[in-house]
Amino acid sequence: MLYREHATAEKLCLIHLAGSFEGGLFVLRVLRVLIAAAVLGGCGSLSGAVRTDSTLLADGSPAGPTVGQTERAPTEKPEPAPTDKSETEGDEEYDPLEKFNEAMFEVNRQLDRLVLKPVAQVYRVIVPEPFEILIANGFDNIAFVPRAVNSLLQGKWGGATREVGRFLINSSLGIGGLFDAAKYWGIEKSREDFGQTLGVWGVPAGPYLVLPLMEPMTFRDGIGRGVDAAMNPLTWVGPSIWISLAMKVGEMVNDRALNLELFQGLEESVVDLYSAVRNGYLRRREQMIKE
Repeated sequence: MLYREHATAEKLCLIHLAGSFEGGLFVLRVLRVLIAAAVLGGCGSLSGAVRTDSTLLADGSPAGPTVGQTERAPTEKPEPAPTDKSETEGDEEYDPLEKFNEAMFEVNRQLDRLVLKPVAQVYRVIVPEPFEILIANGFDNIAFVPRAVNSLLQGKWGGATREVGRFLINSSLGIGGLFDAAKYWGIEKSREDFGQTLGVWGVPAGPYLVLPLMEPMTFRDGIGRGVDAAMNPLTWVGPSIWISLAMKVGEMVNDRALNLELFQGLEESVVDLYSAVRNGYLRRREQMIKE
C-alpha cells in the first residue's frame, strides 16, 4: 500500500515538473520575442532617416536610387515643408534632450563614417545595385504584417486590403517578393506603422530622441517600433535571435549601400545636419499621421 502511494506521488511530481518545464519554455519564447522586438525595432542607421521619401529631399536636395517597393505613390509625395520661424520653434520644443541627442547623433555619424559606410561600399562592389533592390524588396515584402495591422487599427481598410493583395501578388508573381509585381497593377503599399497609430489615437509624440545605433525617433515612435518589430515575421520565425539580428544587420547594410550617393549629397549640401534631420523627421511624422 505504501509502495503504491509512493509511486503515485512520484508520478504527480513528474507531471508537475513537466508542466513547469513547458511553462518555462513558453516564458522563454515570449521573452525571446520581446527582446528581439526591442533590439530589432530600434536597429538602424543615420542614413535611414534620410531616404528618398524624406521631407529633407522635398525641396530639391539630391535624390538617390529608388528602391522598388519603397517608392511612394505619386500622389503621396510630401509638400515642401514650411520654413517660417514659428514652425521651426515648434519643432525645437520637441527636443528638450538636445545636448544629449547631438552627442549621440555625432556618435552615430562617426560609426556610419568609420564602419557602416565602408562596409556598404565593399558590399556595393560585391552586390550590384539591381540585386540590392531585389534584396530590399524581399525584406519589404516580409514586413507587410505590421503595415496591414496598423492600417486596420487606423480604420484604413483600403490600406490593409492593398497590403494583403501586394503580399499575395509579390510572393507569387514577384518570386517571393524579390520583384514588386503589384505596382504594375497600380497597387501601392501603405505607410502605416504603430507610431502613427498611436498618433492617430491621440498619444502625444513626446521628446525627440537619438540613441546609438538607432534611427532618430520620438518616445511615441520608439514604442511603435518595438510593437512593429514584434509583429514582423522575421522577429519570431528565425531559429534564434542572433539569426534575426544578423538578417536585420544585412538589411541595414543593403539599405545603406542603396543610399550611398543620397546621404553623401545631403551631407555636402546641409550645414547643420542634426537640425535638418530632426526637423525633417518631425515634420514628416506629423504629415504621415494626417494622411
